[in-house]
Amino acid sequence: MATEIESKATFEAPPNIALVKYWGVRDPERAIPYNSSISVTLERLRSRTTVRFDPDLTEDEVLLNGEVATDGPRDGVVRFLDRVRARAGRSTRAEVRSTNNFPTASGLASSASGFAALAGAASAAAGLRLSPRALSQLARFGSGSASRSIFGGFVEWRAGARADGRDCYARPLFGPEHWPELVDLVLLVERAPVKQVRSADAMQQTVRTSPEFAGRQAELPDRIRRVHRALRERDPDRLFPLIMEECDSFRKVCETTRPSLDYLTATSRTILTEVDRLNRTAGRPLAGYTHDAGAHVHVFTLTEHLPRVRARLARLPGVVRSLTVRPGPGARRIA
Repeated sequence: MATEIESKATFEAPPNIALVKYWGVRDPERAIPYNSSISVTLERLRSRTTVRFDPDLTEDEVLLNGEVATDGPRDGVVRFLDRVRARAGRSTRAEVRSTNNFPTASGLASSASGFAALAGAASAAAGLRLSPRALSQLARFGSGSASRSIFGGFVEWRAGARADGRDCYARPLFGPEHWPELVDLVLLVERAPVKQVRSADAMQQTVRTSPEFAGRQAELPDRIRRVHRALRERDPDRLFPLIMEECDSFRKVCETTRPSLDYLTATSRTILTEVDRLNRTAGRPLAGYTHDAGAHVHVFTLTEHLPRVRARLARLPGVVRSLTVRPGPGARRIA
């Protein structure tokens, strides 16, 4: 058993935006998704998490963005710490301090970056020395998407086929430098609601009730291959329509869930319509939209088209801020 002494580590981890989504797990206990997924790790946006194991603490203390966490958010962190403690063979309680430099619980993958940072900080502070693959496998128990935030650039989370989940892990496909001309215009919309139902719960409701779920699963292997190829060949004419097709498929299963999961606002939907109109006017795909379980919208384009795309979208009524980000590095220890 590890010596029960104070130990501390700090990690930073980025959010990622999925170009091919996962939505639903076939084994909740092992956090194994129904399908593989592909994402882009985003630069500049970060969760920073410090974990300090302290033998003088009688219970875990969790601060998220400067506020004491309670109920579900706290419970999720404590369960994750329990998993790390069991693996490290120790029982010390911990102080966790985590901050994001971007909006939380609004569809910008704060749970992915937060649990990736927690996985790194907690395992290091507990004395575990995990490989990046093992760290991605650990992170998914906090948030499935967190497995992808361990790596930079373009990342695939492999669902695997084994019942024990050993072949379920994220892996880098291409580094951040692979496609430097690709940019993500993130459009933050007003009155973006904070999610009332955790994605982990919402997606299982989709699995149980959406009549579109099985059809989506049948489509995904081919779509994943096509997205992978478009990324490999840096082909925007293929990629942008594909990620919109995928986003529409994801939204359809959400909206046909009972009760319906509608994450978008009127502004979000206007953005999607304007991207379609922009592409039709240009006679070619200048941009491609996607979103996760939230109201903010990611619009991918190339550097050469960014001024035109931003002028069209960033001034729409209801868009309160736009961020321009590129593929960036993965999680790292900073202290």
